[in-house]
Amino acid sequence: MSRPTPADQSVENASEPPAKTSVNNAPSLPKIVPFTELSRCGEEVWISHNGQLYRLRSTKQGKLILTK
Repeated sequence: MSRPTPADQSVENASEPPAKTSVNNAPSLPKIVPFTELSRCGEEVWISHNGQLYRLRSTKQGKLILTK
């Protein structure tokens, strides 16, 4: 499966929340950050969200696992 380009991110990603709209009502695209940029010092990233800690890690098979 190939990574979607910004033009592909419309109907195909119906499970994702809708893009935010700006003042002129033009939809803005979500920011795409490669996991390698997030995990510069290893294979995992700790994320703080609403007072909770989550661990996002990459497996040897290249999949991502998010745990609380």
